Amino acid sequence: MYLARDLLLDRPVALKVLIAELSSDRSFVERFRREAQAAANLSHPNIVQVFDWGESESTYFIVMEYVDGEPLSSIIRTQAPLSPIQAATIAIDIAKALSYAHRHGVVHRDVKPGNVLITADGHVKVTDFGIARAIGGSDDQITQTGLVMGTATYFSPEQAQGLEVDGRSDVYSLGVVLYEMATGKPPFVGETPVAIAYQHVREQPLAPRVVNPDIPAALEAIILQAMAKLPAERYATAEDFRADLDRFVRGQTVLAIPPQARLTHSVPQTTMIPETPAAHDEQTTKNTGGRIPSTTGRWLAAGLVLVLAIALVVGVGGRQLGYFGGKKYVTIPDVMFMNVTKARSVLAAHGFRSSVETVSGSTGRAQGTVLTESPGYPTSIRGSTTIHLGVAGAPPKVYVPSVTDITASLAISTLEQLGLKAKKDFVKQSTPSQTQGEVIRQKPKANRSVSAGSTVTIYIVRGNKNVDVPSFLVDGIPESAVSAAAAITKAGLNVGPVTSQFSSTIPTGDVISSAPPSGTPLLQGKSVSLTVSEGPGVTVPYLYGAGLATAEADLTSVGLNYFVGRLIGTSNPLENGTVAYQQYAPGTVVAPDTVVKIRIGVTVGGASTTSTTTPVTSTSTTTTTLVVPPTT
Repeated sequence: MYLARDLLLDRPVALKVLIAELSSDRSFVERFRREAQAAANLSHPNIVQVFDWGESESTYFIVMEYVDGEPLSSIIRTQAPLSPIQAATIAIDIAKALSYAHRHGVVHRDVKPGNVLITADGHVKVTDFGIARAIGGSDDQITQTGLVMGTATYFSPEQAQGLEVDGRSDVYSLGVVLYEMATGKPPFVGETPVAIAYQHVREQPLAPRVVNPDIPAALEAIILQAMAKLPAERYATAEDFRADLDRFVRGQTVLAIPPQARLTHSVPQTTMIPETPAAHDEQTTKNTGGRIPSTTGRWLAAGLVLVLAIALVVGVGGRQLGYFGGKKYVTIPDVMFMNVTKARSVLAAHGFRSSVETVSGSTGRAQGTVLTESPGYPTSIRGSTTIHLGVAGAPPKVYVPSVTDITASLAISTLEQLGLKAKKDFVKQSTPSQTQGEVIRQKPKANRSVSAGSTVTIYIVRGNKNVDVPSFLVDGIPESAVSAAAAITKAGLNVGPVTSQFSSTIPTGDVISSAPPSGTPLLQGKSVSLTVSEGPGVTVPYLYGAGLATAEADLTSVGLNYFVGRLIGTSNPLENGTVAYQQYAPGTVVAPDTVVKIRIGVTVGGASTTSTTTPVTSTSTTTTTLVVPPTT
């Protein structure tokens, strides 16, 4: 991973580069491209954005949003166990990202602390959505059919067994991450990935409160429900997981089932064993010294047992109500989100002592606000019990960066990455050297220490004249996108969105058109969008009904790759042995070297059966599948 700068939009970006050993593998490069495309479709505040992918000098790379933060794995290593609220708050943001991805058909499959970044102001970003590391991973990564299926410490039982996974597998992995944040150690450890995988499938984790007694019972219940062995017993969705964590943070009753309630308890029953008359008479004679007790005696004995039971119930209940020298049980009042001074006063009025612990980091609440209450409402306990309160501390301090002499958009982005808010104020252009949209001063000044969330006012130059959108032709020849962007900036305009399309006449990377078009008068500071050539595309040929050899020749002759599968049980006998399906419709224009999936029809016994796909490719790779036997 490298830190780079996007010259077109003048912003820092992160660059993930495919290692040289894999760049020569065409199938892997295509998979790399598809994964980048899938990840680029996920746009969410808690997901690291993928901007683009490309190739330079046979090196392939993915361009991603640059996040100035620290991996959660590093935070756990140096600070764990985290406070219950801090751990739950981080897990909430991760669950938001997973919920969004699941709604868009993407399962992460590798949720772990190393794939979670946290900025200085506590903002959580999840990365590596869909980015599979098939070869060259660390020892604790396990692959199946060439794709990373997860990291052994954090993957689900179904991943360990090589079974199909869905969003609930990510829920399990997030439960493991939450377990580690709260206790300071993962639930399962072993000398090899296989040993850890076996534990995920066959063994129950040590209860979190056994490892760390400071964990509230409600949070323990949430963790263990997320880590249930069977997917059906976990939270149904990542959104349900997030909602229960939110209830915990707010001090409300969670929906997770407590660990002890998961066990089936049965009341001991007294079994009456019939006795033969002879046996009864003999036993009775032994117990009474030869005398058989009367029916009245048996009724008296039963009555005495009943009286003793009533006395026991009254005694226990009476002590709970404050009688017989016992202390009265009182329901804990709800002091969540009160100021700590008022909360302690309310608790004292109900006979409770209280202790206070500061919750560090960004909590979104004012300093001194009660964020956790343990034990909390509506639990009934003795009035002398100490109630532990988690209170929001002062927001973290940050230094104001210098954002003058740069564009307003870059200044706002810089401030927001540090957890600061930007307030725009406009000033008229006073000298020719000032550029439309440029920040010429700020308040507070740079290097001042302020609280996270503070507002910085930026003063932006606003011109009062129109300029013409420049021409992007030089002697009738289109300019490159880089030169066009420089011309736009020089004219006092901003570069807007840049899109691409295929063109058989415009060279790759040159400008096809702009919006507004060249020559249009535009107020300084407005944006100009560019459409850039992606080079000549390739038209997908008509393949239906062709034999395999013919289809392969038709695809390779126009510069396309292919992936062949079998469509078993086709209902049309004419499709037997010929192309019954092609991924792209005939006439579709795609990039050169695109992989086109085709399927050859296979009729089984003249009857139609369920369609399955059997990969048949011109290239082969050796893969390893880790399968742990299912629980019997």
